[in-house]
Amino acid sequence: MTSSHIFRSIWRLGTVAVAGDSMAPTYNNGDWLVVRWGGTFAVGQILVIEREDRPGFYLIKRLKVIENGRYWVEGDNKLSSTDSRQWGTISHNEILGRVLFRYRKARNNSD
Repeated sequence: MTSSHIFRSIWRLGTVAVAGDSMAPTYNNGDWLVVRWGGTFAVGQILVIEREDRPGFYLIKRLKVIENGRYWVEGDNKLSSTDSRQWGTISHNEILGRVLFRYRKARNNSD
């Protein structure tokens, strides 16, 4: 067991790197984010999801609506995001955690 695995098990925290621009301008390609794995989720939070039909591929989306135990998620960049507008709602099982904050900005960001 690695120390990062122990850290995740105890604190339920981890990191993900942003790849792509579906969450721009909030988060940009190359940003690093701290994530709290598991838990409960509220509208407006940014989530890490793993679609059932794409295991091992994590996506970052904003939670827009919770209705009847289903979740509607969208990227902040409407022109560049594949999300619930194409898939429809997702299940709670597809949500891995929520983004707490960005701890490292991409080197090429000017803001």
